[in-house]
Amino acid sequence: MQMGFRWYGSDNDSIPLEYIRQIPGVSQVVGAIFDIPAGELWPLERIQALVAEIEAAGLGMDVVESVNISDAIKIGLPERDRHIENYIATIENLSKCGVKVICYNFMPIFDWIRTDMRYQLEDGSYCLAFDSKLVEGSVEEVLKRVEDNSNGYLLPGWEPERLADIKSLFEAYSDVDEKKLTDNFRYFIQAIMPACEKFDVRMAVHPDDPPRSLFGLPRIVKNAEDLRVIEAFYDSPYNGFTLCTGSLAENPENDVPAIIREFVGRDKAPFIHARNILHTGNGNFHESAHLSSYGSLDMYEVIRAAQESGFDGYIRPDHGRDIWGEQGRPGYGLYDRGLGIAYLNGLWEAVSKGSK
Repeated sequence: MQMGFRWYGSDNDSIPLEYIRQIPGVSQVVGAIFDIPAGELWPLERIQALVAEIEAAGLGMDVVESVNISDAIKIGLPERDRHIENYIATIENLSKCGVKVICYNFMPIFDWIRTDMRYQLEDGSYCLAFDSKLVEGSVEEVLKRVEDNSNGYLLPGWEPERLADIKSLFEAYSDVDEKKLTDNFRYFIQAIMPACEKFDVRMAVHPDDPPRSLFGLPRIVKNAEDLRVIEAFYDSPYNGFTLCTGSLAENPENDVPAIIREFVGRDKAPFIHARNILHTGNGNFHESAHLSSYGSLDMYEVIRAAQESGFDGYIRPDHGRDIWGEQGRPGYGLYDRGLGIAYLNGLWEAVSKGSK
């Protein structure tokens, strides 16, 4: 198991690499290039510069998150083949720089949805929250709420230029149902897998967040059944999953440790996002500290399932709270994610020693 920390780059992140280097057990930075539109090529020299910066700080970048999938690929537009060609070329460039895993998603329009970016908990900390009543209004209202609470940061999946004409974007998806989205996903996977195998780069799709249909948009990465369908697109370790404990747990019917045991056990999960959430009823939830008692997930069982299934991939703490006066990128501050790493490392060691 290699512990990582997501980082948005020196120009777009308030956390310097030297701080990440000081977190015990962290060997990896989960990086990306955020100013290249989905469907376009990631130039080799840009990737090389990012890797060199990270390695100069004594860290590695084996995982990128995300090489986003364009709407043309998800919808099935004529230009999707050109975008897939660019994606394959990007896979090759990433491989040349030592990248082993690409975390991505196949969600239409929005990579994730929250209705409160700064929900205050009883202890005075702030976290991300979801209230199903607040997505019953217009999409424009949700967009404004996210933008007003982004603390000035560009949020991945919520790029202003892409969402500027949200009405037209929804119209483009108007005839894309679950079947068509699944067909387009299969087309994409089958097109890129030979390159993934050739260049030794594993694809790891992230679950839908939250794992339910919103605004009439289809969702096809919601549960174990969906993962089995995706696995059958192309049965290879290179067609795998990012098992995000928080996203999966947003549906209380998902047995997260069982999902981990199944897909880690078949070597189909090279990457894990570990976070906790607390269900508050009626499909609502807010994110919490990683500690089991603060949320609805048993994080000990999560780590035990991963270890006992032979997990030897990459893991990172997912969304943290804003604590100790920090006002960083929503969900991606330093302090609470650092605490989360210490807790996850402790769980891993306890499970490891307890099994001997």
